[in-house]
Amino acid sequence: MFEWLFRPSCPCDPAAKAWVEERLEWLAEEFDDSAFSGRRLVLPTSEFFPDPYDGSKKAVRRLLDRVCGYMDVVPDLVALRFVSDAGKIWLVNDAGHYLPDAAGTYEEGDDKFIIRIDKAGLDDPMGLVGTIAHELAHVRLLGESRIMRESFDNELLTDLTVVHFGLGIFLANTPRNWDSQYSRWPDTELLKPEYMTPPMFGWALAHLAWFRGDERPDWARHLSFAARANLKEGLRYLLATSDSAYRPVRPRSR
Repeated sequence: MFEWLFRPSCPCDPAAKAWVEERLEWLAEEFDDSAFSGRRLVLPTSEFFPDPYDGSKKAVRRLLDRVCGYMDVVPDLVALRFVSDAGKIWLVNDAGHYLPDAAGTYEEGDDKFIIRIDKAGLDDPMGLVGTIAHELAHVRLLGESRIMRESFDNELLTDLTVVHFGLGIFLANTPRNWDSQYSRWPDTELLKPEYMTPPMFGWALAHLAWFRGDERPDWARHLSFAARANLKEGLRYLLATSDSAYRPVRPRSR
């Protein structure tokens, strides 16, 4: 008789919920081959990252080339640079506080896309995968002229693109800083983070499980405790209500 106390709810506020759904639809129109349509979900396992890793430049380059393959980017079009104290995109914990971990930046050179990686985070290869995937998502969006850098949701959409291509686990475990980087969602009084928050990742990943028919996704075990909780909350809500503007489709066989 206490079921009303445990009603499922969306982990996001209404503006963030609507944005995730709208932009997932947009991504489906831009890139028809995705984790939502049957593309393999990339996991932090040796199956997907079999190369030995020692933090060297060669090892990072191999890692980047492999992530390029998962995001349909030609590796030869990407130049890799290493910097100290990049100071732009620090990883954070679940409270939104900075962590001294891998960071990256994206730039368009004369003949290549340039990704700069902070040396401080080279000892965390799976966190580095998230950083690389985020920067390669810039390649797919900005580098391919799909959006403008001035777009109000540039960085948010970059994060969501990583989810779309099947590497969302890496960013959900090591989200970028959103604390004290708020503006407002258009036409609302609700705060808009610069990067996706854990509840937003949970909502996006819940759609991924929903689309794939995974009521208890095995891949959730690769998520941190907090990220897994957001996924479960979102998935429970979708299974109970189907309340999403982004409708599920049957994944194509591969």
